[in-house]
Amino acid sequence: MAKKDWVGDEQLDPIGSFLSQWSDSQQQWDINLFKGLAGRRKKAAFLLITIWITVIGLHLVNWGHTVIVVPTALISFQLFRMLTSKPDVQSYDMPISDYPIVSLIVAAKNEEAVVASLVNQLCTLDYPAQRYEVWIINDNSTDKTSQILDSLSYPQLRVVHRSADSTGGKSGALNQVLPLTKGTIIGVFDADARINSDLLKKVAPLFQPSDIGAIQLRKSIINSEVNFLTAGQSTEMALDSFYQQRRIACGGLGELRGNGQFVRRIALERSGGWNEETITDDLDLTIRLHLDKWKIGFCLDPQVEEEGVTTATALWHQRNRWAEGGYQRYLDYWRLLLSQPMGLKKKIDLFTFLFVQYIIPTSAVPDLLMSITGHGAPLLTPLTAIIFMFSFFGMWRGLKNESPESGNTQLLFNTIKGTIYMMHWFFIIPSVTARLSVRPKSLKWIKTSHIGNDELELIEGGSQT
Repeated sequence: MAKKDWVGDEQLDPIGSFLSQWSDSQQQWDINLFKGLAGRRKKAAFLLITIWITVIGLHLVNWGHTVIVVPTALISFQLFRMLTSKPDVQSYDMPISDYPIVSLIVAAKNEEAVVASLVNQLCTLDYPAQRYEVWIINDNSTDKTSQILDSLSYPQLRVVHRSADSTGGKSGALNQVLPLTKGTIIGVFDADARINSDLLKKVAPLFQPSDIGAIQLRKSIINSEVNFLTAGQSTEMALDSFYQQRRIACGGLGELRGNGQFVRRIALERSGGWNEETITDDLDLTIRLHLDKWKIGFCLDPQVEEEGVTTATALWHQRNRWAEGGYQRYLDYWRLLLSQPMGLKKKIDLFTFLFVQYIIPTSAVPDLLMSITGHGAPLLTPLTAIIFMFSFFGMWRGLKNESPESGNTQLLFNTIKGTIYMMHWFFIIPSVTARLSVRPKSLKWIKTSHIGNDELELIEGGSQT
């Protein structure tokens, strides 16, 4: 098949595309199969219309509630498999002589408040200095980031300044530096990251299995005490850690989260580097690594700390970006996800979370409208109840894993708060799926603002008085 047929032709009919993929099962994995965002809007519109027609149609027939039993049973079975799976015990044993060369990369744009602190942390790790390097990319910052970086002096530090006409956003910055690095393992951090000095000694041994393509560190929120939103983000990260461990344990997908991700160089190169035509490069790379039959592991300890956004507006924009990036990967790679032999367990896991994270929240809108207009009780009640219970239990266990000393009362209180906070996704997902059908977001780097150590201490101190 010609390459343009895989990337999406503007004239291609979505239904015809779906049917034609069944005859393409012999197409081999190729990093060049996707090179753009052609057809995203049409595919998103087709899926949105299909969801609405299906939900409305089920409301208009007597057996609509019976049909919902099938996806409820299937999703419940998969979630039960996750709950009963035991995460692998990780081993960190590796002789110093076997430590790999690691290249750590940070793409920084207007990060004057945090970049010096991060460089100091990265350049003083408890790891042989000659076996790791630190690359900081100043992506045309307009504040003092450039001057600060030029004033720093460490043996491992390399600084690259990008011009105003550079393209590709964060992915473009990472791709520009990748050929200059020498590490067999590539680590990527955000500028607000905080890490422990023994980071590399614990992460490097996790790449000993030859099929491990990447490792994602557990993320936590350093300013969780500031307000309800940051506390909610902290609980959300605990839930994500629980999901990650259990999905991997039952044969599903491990996922990259951008900050604190480590990728085997050969896996990254075979997968085509970072995609400059996507909003969330980490989620996009996740799919391409799995399509190329690599595994992605998850590291509970050490963790990487980052700042949570402190305002509702910032949270809305950040989560919209995450939601759209997550949705884009299904739109971009759906044919490959169906046809490529990435493993049945991974496919079941992937499409379970497509339903849980995107299809069901989007379906809730027509379901609620039909119920309000007198066409019966909501159809999705069994599904939403199962997902709610699983999420509640996952938050509890995630928080318990992070703070074993916490009492049950405190855990219950934090889990209830986290559940209330997570309700914002039921507004974000439908709005994102609808907007993607009309006008996909322009591909530009919209960074999250960071305030740095001193300001964080002042805020946290003020919140406790």
